[in-house]
Amino acid sequence: QVQLVESGGGLVQPGGSLRLSCAASGLSFSNYAMSWYRQAPGKERELVAGISRRYGSTNYADSVKGRFTISRDNAKNTVYLQMNSLKPEDTAMYFCNARYILDVWGQGTQVTVSS
Repeated sequence: QVQLVESGGGLVQPGGSLRLSCAASGLSFSNYAMSWYRQAPGKERELVAGISRRYGSTNYADSVKGRFTISRDNAKNTVYLQMNSLKPEDTAMYFCNARYILDVWGQGTQVTVSS
């Protein structure tokens, strides 16, 4: 019943931009804090960005601060991650997470930054 579906990943050149979307269904979206995580091969999963459930407060990993922007549209049950000035180090599988009482995870979308 509860499902998160990520989309928008792909191949981009260094310095390029990409916008990820995460569509939620089967849950009361506005009750959940939303976040994006990423995991590269051989590395631990890390928090990229988070946004609160009511007031839109955000937090970012130092590595993406100033380049990435997380936002949410509660009417559309969707959270976004706008990624600008992409670097090869941003290459990873990106996962959407919804947190209220329990955590819900999406399947992920691949982002590859390469020339």
